[in-house]
Amino acid sequence: MKYTTLPNTNIKVSKLCLGTMTFGNQNTEAEGHKQLDYAIEHGINFIDTAELYPVPATAETSGRTSEIVGTWLKKSGKRDQVVLASKIAGTGDYTAHIRTNGFSKAAINEAIDLELKRLQTDYLDLYQLHWPERDTNRFGVRNFKLDTQWEDNFNEVLHSLDALVKQGKVKHIGISNENSWGTMRYLQEAKTHNLPRIKTVQNAYSLLTRSFETDLAEVSLRENVGLLAYSPMAFGVLSGKYIKGTAKDNARLKLFPRFSRYSGVNATKAATQYLKIAEEQGLTLAQLSLAFVTQQPFVTSTIIGATTMNQLKENIESIEVTLNDDILKQINAVHDEIPNPAP
Repeated sequence: MKYTTLPNTNIKVSKLCLGTMTFGNQNTEAEGHKQLDYAIEHGINFIDTAELYPVPATAETSGRTSEIVGTWLKKSGKRDQVVLASKIAGTGDYTAHIRTNGFSKAAINEAIDLELKRLQTDYLDLYQLHWPERDTNRFGVRNFKLDTQWEDNFNEVLHSLDALVKQGKVKHIGISNENSWGTMRYLQEAKTHNLPRIKTVQNAYSLLTRSFETDLAEVSLRENVGLLAYSPMAFGVLSGKYIKGTAKDNARLKLFPRFSRYSGVNATKAATQYLKIAEEQGLTLAQLSLAFVTQQPFVTSTIIGATTMNQLKENIESIEVTLNDDILKQINAVHDEIPNPAP
């Protein structure tokens, strides 16, 4: 395994982070525990969950993923060996079953206490805001109309999170699915008012979704806010199984076809070309995809997720792969031809 530090801290984190959003839906508690055991045995010390999980989010399953992580923490006794991250759900129709008061002080206090109880711990190493509370352009929508009714509350949110830090419930804070403006507003408020500084931004980033490079990458590098890259495998599209027709009936996109972000015509075309590059180099598409993400200078850790142990093993082994300039040139040629097919 390879390691780095959480930006502006002395906390060592593995370059691969175990994502857990399948626990409690596609994976049972026993399977989740087995994945956690295997990941820790192979050097991963970074675990990410959320009160919203598992995905798809429902009122019946909300929080189940964290409960599974919590029973593993209690059983294994390894809380002090892992860096544990979680997230408070943002606002929207998909989170209304959790709460409807956004990132108010009451909401943040309620969310952290419930999540700590589920995880059976008294603190989180990293607590993240899962989605912006305001309505913003989250998926590269053209002709997006900005919500002009929203009132800026960055200062209030940071004060609420500051209280959690002072109480010892949270060590560090981060954001997720945020844009450059929101990221800089959090940094500005923290600097001006001596409030907790965000350490990370957790956004989608993969061979099919490289919009992070347009301006957030500069923010990340110049402000030292590391990317925690989620969906590096594009819901399994970048495993090649859908292209080859080998996906099993319990594969994510077969179970949940509405998750079509990475299944468009151009995304499939690009993925097919990336598969050809991988095979010509003696790599699997998964290895190529994960190695590309992990070696980017703005990436602190790549969040991997799996439903089978074979998938998890392949994902972890990708840490040994380094893509040379020739391979990167071939990848970028595809990207030039089909830029960001899944924004």
